[in-house]
Amino acid sequence: MFFHIKELQYEAKVSKPDPIFAKQLQEVLGGQWGEISVMMQYLFQGMNVRGNKKYRDLLMDIGTEEIAHVELLATLIARLLDDTSLEQQESAYHSDPAIAAIMGGMNPQHAIVSGLGAMPADSVGNRWTADYIISSGNLLADFRANLTAESQADYK
Repeated sequence: MFFHIKELQYEAKVSKPDPIFAKQLQEVLGGQWGEISVMMQYLFQGMNVRGNKKYRDLLMDIGTEEIAHVELLATLIARLLDDTSLEQQESAYHSDPAIAAIMGGMNPQHAIVSGLGAMPADSVGNRWTADYIISSGNLLADFRANLTAESQADYK
């Protein structure tokens, strides 16, 4: 069971709209190694523990913490997209040749599909899939998979 506290653990403050950063954060949220994958992996591993309940509790506690990370990122993406004007999108596109070449500005799915909010997808629009998670029932193998997932999530 989960309880929702109606405030974020950390304030997701943005100083100005930034559709390019919002697009980059989509990868952190919905990519193969993103927070949705990590959250679901811990939760399903915890729900599938048959042995010692302390491992179930540990996995469920970590999964619950990951829910907060998903909420924080989704809120941040939505706030980065608030009041994004066409001029800002064009300015970002023209201000940096690398940005123009690689990103081309705002993710059109944010404007068309998600109502300027976060999506369960990566930065190029690939939808999140349960194929990204590992819940084998073998605690040692699952903990190793979690180590890999947490290592990949070290976005520097």
